[in-house]
Amino acid sequence: MRVIILSASTGGGHMRASLALKSHILNNDCNAVVEIVDTLKYISPILNKTVTEGYEYLAKKTPKIYGVMYNTTNKSNILNSFVMAINNQFSKKLMPLLETFKPDIIITTHPFSTEMVSNLKGLGKISVPILCIMTDYAPHRTWINKNIDGYIVSNEEMVEEMVTMGIQREKIYPFGIPIEDAFYTEKDKTQVFKELNLNQSIPTILLMAGSFGVTNVLKIYNSIVNIDLDFQIIVITGRNKKLYESFKRAINNQYRHKMSARLARQKNMFLKRCGIKYERSGKKETRLIFFTNEVYKYMKIADLIITKPGGLTISEALACNLPMAIFNAIPGQEEENAEFLIDNNMAVRIGKGQECSRTVRELLEQREKLDRMKDSCRSFNKSLSNKNIFELINKFIKENN
Repeated sequence: MRVIILSASTGGGHMRASLALKSHILNNDCNAVVEIVDTLKYISPILNKTVTEGYEYLAKKTPKIYGVMYNTTNKSNILNSFVMAINNQFSKKLMPLLETFKPDIIITTHPFSTEMVSNLKGLGKISVPILCIMTDYAPHRTWINKNIDGYIVSNEEMVEEMVTMGIQREKIYPFGIPIEDAFYTEKDKTQVFKELNLNQSIPTILLMAGSFGVTNVLKIYNSIVNIDLDFQIIVITGRNKKLYESFKRAINNQYRHKMSARLARQKNMFLKRCGIKYERSGKKETRLIFFTNEVYKYMKIADLIITKPGGLTISEALACNLPMAIFNAIPGQEEENAEFLIDNNMAVRIGKGQECSRTVRELLEQREKLDRMKDSCRSFNKSLSNKNIFELINKFIKENN
């Protein structure tokens, strides 16, 4: 089995899905050869830099403009036709790669890659099956192309929407987005709590910044640490060094007053025994983590994750039955991801300042609500995603031979 996966680095999810699928294929077929190619980088490093940095700028600096572009291209074919014309010119540059590698199947995890190989198949340049893996929770027309043999989608609700876009129902497979098998594997929670020197008997909140890193996440942290309930926090900043250093300062500011906070707690305990109302210390035990390949460990022990709704992050959280509090959804695919989660009682939105802390407090106080959200996550079971995709790949290859 020779599999080529064509992806792109706009956002972190496309490549993570590719890596997860590659790992599963190699673990289940020792003779398989799997190669992941960053399509834009292969075709033109300058094009890749322009597209990637342009996406990051729009998503971070002008999200409303990005949202308008996203919605416009989903309703009108005018801009899509322009993009298609450009893609068609670049698609031919993929031919040396495909002729050298000689894949039995082509898998795409990015709309640009999907359109390029669809064009090549339409021109008769390639004849192998093409399987497209869509990495969000709602469809968009930039993914839709004529010569794709199958679409892997994240959920059943997408099927009807894609049928209205002209895709044959039998070509749509709601298997779920591929993620690392580790997210579906049970972990020794007690051991993880020991490693982090955290208390297993109180709630744990996991706070993640997203693939680009978002400074607003620091404001969220500063808001929730003063909630007068017992809980602890794990913060993962990713490779954002500036954000990591900012969190170090914020956490150190907490611990600078550790002794006085401890004395305050002792005083409060005395007052409680005397029947006098008291306030708890607002300071929370916090573990700060830079980049890690073991996010699954922290998701497994958390009671709630505060995160941006990127397609891969929320798929990983759902695999861990982890309720979500969503912030800073970029208009477009992240907003649609958030709507799917909220409509299915798997997430809530959090705002800024007092609204943020109030929402988190309510979830921690109303355990039955958090438990219902956890049950909703559990019912969204895509644990067979990698297995089903692997079997479909084999089916497509066999039918093409």
